[in-house]
Amino acid sequence: MGPRFPDMSEPYSRALVAHAEKVALELRQPLQRGVFVGVPGPNLETAAEYRFLRGIGADIVGMSLVPENIVAVHGGMRVLAFNVVTDACLPDALHAVDIAAVLAVAGRTAPALTRLVTEVVRGINEA
Repeated sequence: MGPRFPDMSEPYSRALVAHAEKVALELRQPLQRGVFVGVPGPNLETAAEYRFLRGIGADIVGMSLVPENIVAVHGGMRVLAFNVVTDACLPDALHAVDIAAVLAVAGRTAPALTRLVTEVVRGINEA
């Protein structure tokens, strides 16, 4: 079933990240690297938790991606992940999440993300 403690020194394939950045540049599509911190959920964070997570280097916080990434690396897969930031979580201006607004942001970004992922996959054998 693989190693008991999978090596996570490269959780995301550097080659795939470079490939995605090249494709985004060719498409003139903004793409930023960030530090994703996974939390167990199923709740959103308090202001104190956001301050802590930012203090340890988090740029993005979510309840998914990390467990799936560990399983993929454990299985010997090269991994690349994209995230769409749908809500700015500012501890000193924290407000209740408006799910309709989150879904609207996701909907507006879907065409660009679809285009990026399509082109990344199209050239993945080069990466």
